[in-house]
Amino acid sequence: MRAETGERTARSGTAGGNLALATAAFALTFWAWNLIGPLSRTYSDSLDLTPTQTSVLVAFPVLVGSLGRIPVGALTDRYGGRVMFTAVCLLSIVPTFLVGVSASSYGMLLLWGFFLGIAGTSFAVGVPFVNAWYRAERRGFATGVFGAGMGGTALSAFLTPRLVEGLGVFTTHLLMCAALAAMAALMWFRARNSPAWRPRTEPVLPRMREALGLRATWQASALYALVFGGFVAFSTYLPTLLTTAYAFAQTDAGLRTAGFAVAAVVARPVGGVLSDRIGPVRVCLISFFGTCAFAVVLALHPPAEFPAGLAFVLIALSLGLGTGAVFALVAALVDPSRVGTVTGLVGAAGGLGGYFPPLLMGVVYQATGAYTLGFVLLAVLALVVALYTSRAFRDAG
Repeated sequence: MRAETGERTARSGTAGGNLALATAAFALTFWAWNLIGPLSRTYSDSLDLTPTQTSVLVAFPVLVGSLGRIPVGALTDRYGGRVMFTAVCLLSIVPTFLVGVSASSYGMLLLWGFFLGIAGTSFAVGVPFVNAWYRAERRGFATGVFGAGMGGTALSAFLTPRLVEGLGVFTTHLLMCAALAAMAALMWFRARNSPAWRPRTEPVLPRMREALGLRATWQASALYALVFGGFVAFSTYLPTLLTTAYAFAQTDAGLRTAGFAVAAVVARPVGGVLSDRIGPVRVCLISFFGTCAFAVVLALHPPAEFPAGLAFVLIALSLGLGTGAVFALVAALVDPSRVGTVTGLVGAAGGLGGYFPPLLMGVVYQATGAYTLGFVLLAVLALVVALYTSRAFRDAG
């Protein structure tokens, strides 16, 4: 039996190799998911958009990327990460191409931007895929490292405006299509499901009802809506905020948004590792209270580089720690056979948490000429979630 297990492991690759592949695929699909946000100034100027219209355009891909995680997570429990990563990469090619040919039409950008959200569903594939490769005491590390793939937003923020300046919108999107096709081939031919993984063949809807019946699903959803939602909201809307509130050029705003995303990406695996050592609840509390404090600083609209720049980096670190800790908490509370379905639901909550803030920020700025109210609301929400966490998980590690 032991020899058979070793042979299967050899055929299926290694935990580290599959974790690396999953992280790379996650980063690329997140880059595709965030193609519109870094170009918000370009679209706003060329189409003469209001702040509210721009925020709607930026937020639209988040919607499908959020809700789509629910069925994608359940399908991953059934078909495995190898099949689902390949499918998500291939399906993302179509809206990526069509967004690239729709730069002159606000309506078409909204339509294909909506379907661009398919790329954002990859998160619900990767968490159960990498979880199955690691023992329970190492899953905080595994999900933290995989979650660093959200650095695809940093790549998009930094590189997309520069590629568009040098190559044009269409060619930039065509290159992304080619990259997605190559990643689909790589995942199909090189990635392998863990030998410990077993497909769940019962119908999807009963499994989703079962997951919704778990208290842990709703608790983790509330926490993740704050931390991942905050990350997504900043990653997609920060280029717009920096060009309007601080008058940065689009490329400069993209560079700073990339810095924000990198800080959150670095913090995510740290949050996972710390969760393995001191417990995910403690790491969540550090994240939530930190987010509250730095949101208060930003509400005061301080000068651009300091302390505003420092506050943005620190809030990114706080949110990144939380994203790593929440899924370490999920891994501790949920049976491995249910992780894909629960991940889809929790991931959807996190994505929806990132859908509404850009809309709110656009409305607030158009009405008041400042973002103060938006940051105040973020601070209040982070404080409420922190207090809830301290009570709901009082006996947890």
